Amino acid sequence: MSVLITGGAGFIGSHTAVEFLEAGYDIVVADNFSNSSPKALERIKEITGKEFRSYEVDLCDKAALEKVFVENPEIDSAIHFAGLKAVGESVALPGKYYYNNLVSTLNLVELLAKYNAKRIVFSSSATVYGMPKTVPIREDFPLSTTNPYGETKLMIERILSDVYNADKEWSVSILRYFNPIGAHKSGLIGENPRGIPNNLLPYIAKVALGQLPCLSVFGGDYDTKDGTGVRDYIHVVDLAKAHLKALGRAEKVKSVEIFNVGTGVGYSVLDIVHAYEKAAGIKLNYKIVDRRPGDIAICYADPTKAYEVLGWKAEYGIEEMCADTVNWTKKNPKGYDD
Repeated sequence: MSVLITGGAGFIGSHTAVEFLEAGYDIVVADNFSNSSPKALERIKEITGKEFRSYEVDLCDKAALEKVFVENPEIDSAIHFAGLKAVGESVALPGKYYYNNLVSTLNLVELLAKYNAKRIVFSSSATVYGMPKTVPIREDFPLSTTNPYGETKLMIERILSDVYNADKEWSVSILRYFNPIGAHKSGLIGENPRGIPNNLLPYIAKVALGQLPCLSVFGGDYDTKDGTGVRDYIHVVDLAKAHLKALGRAEKVKSVEIFNVGTGVGYSVLDIVHAYEKAAGIKLNYKIVDRRPGDIAICYADPTKAYEVLGWKAEYGIEEMCADTVNWTKKNPKGYDD
């Protein structure tokens, strides 16, 4: 039996591939490399000492995706990471996001059903909670979105729930991520954004390397301990391990289950800045600027359900998250393009 990992060369996908291989699973990777590098796949093999099949394929191309199933009849489940994920771009190009993220998922689900591989772990996001009124955020909170990217995640959650309701042979696990950061301890794989990063830690890393002049901290007047926004940052290896637990349960239980994947701890932007400074032994150039429209002051998870049902909880704090990012960026200052 094999697990199909879509988007398996990406940041979260590559770390998850490592965890699955080290846990004894066979995997098949499908990725179109639109926001990832084939070099990540070679690094996965280097870390694990294991081989696996990989395909350069766009999931929106149903015929090309079906070839993966035909050539790997042992596929019995999927971890679905593939999708466009930049919030700002989704606002500017909503049609691109709706088409890519929904069509790719519909193709994948249809083929999983056709080839009797009715188990899927879906990479969702805390963006489906919109602007929650209270924290910590539980899975039963009201759902809403503030951008097309988040809307595609919520729509896919509903699609997968409907697929299960129509056919109770499915096992669907939906993981709502908070803010994944960090890198593998080896320094061989990590976050490798194209162009100017959208996320905090890759931006900090580029400022630390002198590739960007200054970090802009959006908002210094929130009702938080230091005035900056608070988020739930989770080490990408912890996040990857949650997928192992989720698939293990999906192998036993036929249902739709939703889990928050976070630490349950809120860290401010300046907490992350100072932890990175300590890990790298430098001072970062940053400035406080105006808030961004739509940003909220505090957002962090209640991960109790994941612990009680999956037996999963985060093990790493921001010290390890930042130290592992420093290690990755020092070894790979240009990402996989070195």
